[in-house]
Amino acid sequence: MKLHVGLDHDGLLPAFLTISDGKTHDITAARALQLPKGSIVVMDRGYTDYAWYNQMNNQGIFFVTRLRKNARYLVVERRNVLKSKGLTSDQTIQLTGTKAGKCPIRLRRIGFKDAETGIQYAFLTNNFKLAASTIAEIYKARWQIELFFKWIKQNLKIKSFLGTSRNAVMTQIWVAICVYLLLAYLKFVSQVSQSMQQILRLLQLNLFDRRDLRELLIGGPPEPPAPQLQTSLRFS
Repeated sequence: MKLHVGLDHDGLLPAFLTISDGKTHDITAARALQLPKGSIVVMDRGYTDYAWYNQMNNQGIFFVTRLRKNARYLVVERRNVLKSKGLTSDQTIQLTGTKAGKCPIRLRRIGFKDAETGIQYAFLTNNFKLAASTIAEIYKARWQIELFFKWIKQNLKIKSFLGTSRNAVMTQIWVAICVYLLLAYLKFVSQVSQSMQQILRLLQLNLFDRRDLRELLIGGPPEPPAPQLQTSLRFS
């Protein structure tokens, strides 16, 4: 099985989520997205589809992804870059491979070298207005989707299932997502600095205590225990 998620960068909340069998390709779920005009979609090379790129461009949707190493293209224009920011190139390209006809538009290729790891990246986008360094930062933000799945697996116990039927598996996953959204909403309304993992641990430790959630998150003192009724026995 696969869990396909569209993570909204504004708040890092799932805006789109669907569950399919393990044979369903990632791009199949991506094509089902109904995104508003002006959106910026960030994805890895597993979503490479020239026809989809062209479709999003026609709909006024921007995308940022990584260019495959075996992609064939022609450099149409070169622009100067700030090498101090790790940029190595900023080019306008035209795809020339066997499937290039599915994406006849000109695209933008941005080269970037990570100063810490020395790894070189080639980003592909249809956005020509944002700075090249901004495009690189946008793709870097894609790591949040990896952190989302890591958080789900580590904290919501998806590694084992209570049942093996399709309905049982999907029910447990949807419950886990509901827990994630509740925690995210709780963090938003409380405006606390703790991470969602810290909030979850705190709630687990106080699961059977009747506490005000805001006071619990900001470190307020626990409520005093309710007075116990005292009874006296009289013998005659």
